[in-house]
Amino acid sequence: MPTLAKFIEDRRARVEFEAIKLDKPIALTDVPTPALVIDLDIFETNLDRMQSFLSEKGLGLRCHTKMHKCPTIAHQQIARGAIGVCTAKVSEAEIMQAAGVQDILITSPLSTEDKIERLVSLAVTNDSLKIVVDSIKTATALNSAAAAAGCTVGILIDLDPGMGRTGIKPLDAALKLGRHIRDYCDALQFKGLQMYAGDCMHINNYEERRTTYANIMEKGRQTREMFEADGIPVPVFSGGGTGTYDIESELGILTEVQAGSYAFMDIEYRDIASRTGPIFEDFQPSLFVLVSVISQPQAQKITVDAGIKCLASDKSVPQFREIEGVVYNWAGDEHGIVQLNKPSREILLGDKLEIITPHCDPTVNLHDFFYTYRNGVLQEIWPISARGCSQ
Repeated sequence: MPTLAKFIEDRRARVEFEAIKLDKPIALTDVPTPALVIDLDIFETNLDRMQSFLSEKGLGLRCHTKMHKCPTIAHQQIARGAIGVCTAKVSEAEIMQAAGVQDILITSPLSTEDKIERLVSLAVTNDSLKIVVDSIKTATALNSAAAAAGCTVGILIDLDPGMGRTGIKPLDAALKLGRHIRDYCDALQFKGLQMYAGDCMHINNYEERRTTYANIMEKGRQTREMFEADGIPVPVFSGGGTGTYDIESELGILTEVQAGSYAFMDIEYRDIASRTGPIFEDFQPSLFVLVSVISQPQAQKITVDAGIKCLASDKSVPQFREIEGVVYNWAGDEHGIVQLNKPSREILLGDKLEIITPHCDPTVNLHDFFYTYRNGVLQEIWPISARGCSQ
């Protein structure tokens, strides 16, 4: 019987990374449902728009792959100018590195021996790998493991913005950790700071979001100044996201933005206000779940083959693309019941419809592939290689 570590290693080795080219193009309407589909024209516009905006502002884009979990997409983002990627878990970093992505930042701290060993095994062959730490205990353990393996690990100190999720308190506590890394951790290379105020990303009112975020991030600025005054340079300050991408340059705190959802968008992001209006339209939905109408048990209702096993939501309800006068209702694992109020188009049994994802990240994690299309024609399938990588 294999060891657990060997089992995990073997499983990773069987993962598909490359885009799958079809022998001949097929119509989107011929894709079996439910299926996760990408409108490439919108998707590519989103990628270009974010990269162009941040480049003009002098900010790096470090794309968060916890959203798409797809090396094919990561390589496209890097080809457009992204400085690298983020992952939330070491397992996602394993997939990205195996697929040829090098500049990786793991944005959640590790504490257990098995995870630290896996991280160090990646760092042995990748000096562009980085991870956040938020405690002296973890920094010491990671330093010992890296020293034993004969490698150096890049480190960012994770600052708690007040969410109480991960991170060390800014200012004095953070500086104490920074001094410990400098003075006692020869196998760790301090790269900078991370501060992710995730609870600000979906504040509906734009001015409230901007003001709240600026106030929270001010402690990050002060912490950086304390480090530099103590002789610890801070070349990188990482954080932010899609909801604050256009605020970062005004604040002058971050050097790179960890945006992810901009590539696909979803209902939860679309429904917050932007700088210019009540709907966040800077980036457009490019990711949809293609569903089929499979039943009409009542005159004013239809049933589609998509329930909670293929659509994930924190709070939002799925909505249909370019169809008004219909309301989706959750109806269990496999089904959604759609109330037909005054549909803007006729809907018949067998029709295939596109649903805007309520929350793109967990929805992606429910699927094996992206079916990518342009002008209604499908030519490639992209494996969601890091699907299920929660360890």
